[in-house]
Amino acid sequence: MAPSTTSALTLHVNGEKRTLSVDHRTTLLDALRERLDLTGTKKGCDQGQCGACTVLIDGRRAVSCLQLAVAAEGREITTIEGVADGDRLHPVQQAFLDLDGFQCGYCTPGQICSALAVIEEHAAGWPSAATDDVRPEAGVPELTAEEIRERMSGNLCRCGAYVSIVRAVAKAARAEEEAV
Repeated sequence: MAPSTTSALTLHVNGEKRTLSVDHRTTLLDALRERLDLTGTKKGCDQGQCGACTVLIDGRRAVSCLQLAVAAEGREITTIEGVADGDRLHPVQQAFLDLDGFQCGYCTPGQICSALAVIEEHAAGWPSAATDDVRPEAGVPELTAEEIRERMSGNLCRCGAYVSIVRAVAKAARAEEEAV
């Protein structure tokens, strides 16, 4: 008898447990979109190069087209549908809206999920390739436009809305700092 190629699994998505049966080769992106009807996460290149499918897994950003659904079992997954608090937009979403951080909007869900992680990573003091002084005693670097561009570099925008995206991330980061 051949081994089974499907598994029943429970995904924790946007604070909710969702049980489904998937082929072992099913990506998290396809499970989210095709099985759970969470179509906010977009399929762009399907090769992990564009960032349109970025979601948060345990608070860290991940391109869901390269993540197998079975490997995400038991981990907390946040998609764009889980970012807002009911009808109240998350400050990152509001900043993208206020500052036109999108044009066609196709990449926007991935951009927003990535921006959420960027703000957290920066606040935690994680350096980037653009960070001048990476010594721990140097403290948290200033979140400059260059830092934001480097940290968001895995998310492409075919429309070229980068200037507004950088401004939106900076505005949301300032709002996060003021809230603390």
